Amino acid sequence: MTGLQARFRQDGVVCVEGALDGEASRIAEDAFRWSLENPGPAAREVLAGAPGAFYQDHANPNCLPAYRSLLYETCIADLVSSLLGTQNLWLLYEQIWLKEGGDKRRTPWHQDLPYIPLEGEDLAVFWTSFDPLAKEDSLEFVQGSHRGPLYNPTAFDARDASASMFADGVWPRLPDIESERNKWPIVSWAMKPGDVLVFHPAILHGGAPTREGQRRRSISLRFFGDRAFCAERPETGVAERDRLKKSSATADPIEQMAHAAPGTLFRHPAFAKLR
Repeated sequence: MTGLQARFRQDGVVCVEGALDGEASRIAEDAFRWSLENPGPAAREVLAGAPGAFYQDHANPNCLPAYRSLLYETCIADLVSSLLGTQNLWLLYEQIWLKEGGDKRRTPWHQDLPYIPLEGEDLAVFWTSFDPLAKEDSLEFVQGSHRGPLYNPTAFDARDASASMFADGVWPRLPDIESERNKWPIVSWAMKPGDVLVFHPAILHGGAPTREGQRRRSISLRFFGDRAFCAERPETGVAERDRLKKSSATADPIEQMAHAAPGTLFRHPAFAKLR
């Protein structure tokens, strides 16, 4: 086990400086630009309805041709598979964010995994920014929190920061990390273009705000490997648009996996296989 792999397993997040060379960074920025110019069905303003909302898009079903070079011709898949120690690697989905044009709010503290019917050791999120970031402007993580528990996830409600996705009592309430920062082992890194973060989707994390004159363009890729399994997710209290089990006839492979028995290998032919 490499030192980087050991740190990823222990801390749930690693920063790899200079992981992307100039050509790989250009390919990544091209993919970001394609997503910006070709919004998918999930494109929306995060925290819409209040000042400081910012743009995101994810899981565009038409993205693969535009992302093929990024996924198959750069070092990204090799880096992630080596950190996980997995022989096989699949893309779960892509995601972009854009914070610019005045003060934008911080991305609330959350875990990615509660929103996905998935669990296991071989899960990873790759993230990079195309704009240099000071440490205080970067993503922040609660070190080691990927080991549990999973909390009732934020509903990303602009009017009520404490609003949860699931009904009260289903899962433990998400702690108010921002108001008690000194009680948590929070880590972050200054980043320059080409640096990347790789983290487990169960880790608690959030993104810093941007201010007038700042811009943060970032892209992430979510992956799973050999030890990835279907997991049950609550439906109680979930808004209709966020339900995973809307219809067994849906073409969305993530929603199809939500109908599989917990513990089943997380596999579907619609997920692009990279290794």
